[in-house]
Amino acid sequence: MAKDKKPDNVVYNPDTQKYDASLKAYASNVGAPVIKAIDNIPWKNRSINKVNHKVSAKYLELKAEYEAMMQQFEYNKLIFEAKFNFEPILGETYHLYKRDNGETFLSIIAPDQCRFNALGSFYLNADQIWEKI
Repeated sequence: MAKDKKPDNVVYNPDTQKYDASLKAYASNVGAPVIKAIDNIPWKNRSINKVNHKVSAKYLELKAEYEAMMQQFEYNKLIFEAKFNFEPILGETYHLYKRDNGETFLSIIAPDQCRFNALGSFYLNADQIWEKI
């Protein structure tokens, strides 16, 4: 047995050559409560499950928003590529039609008032973005 070996209940730091029980962040005497490792696996599993659900819900929300934005982009692209000989007025509804030759055109005539091949009715909002009605 080594000459400087201290008993287990004595807190001695051989590096500093000092008794440092009072400097420890935990109780070190024989009567102190036992330090037990806490089983945090159930907490981790619950947290992982919550985070996964939150991230999944946010992903689905962003995906739906992206798809709506892309649909709006496609409608606006289709309308801006269409033929029309007037300046659309903000807040008004217009109707998009397709000719037999594939050409599209915008009109103020409603689909129930004509026999054109209607692609949809659109509203020009204050941001000058076409919204499908």
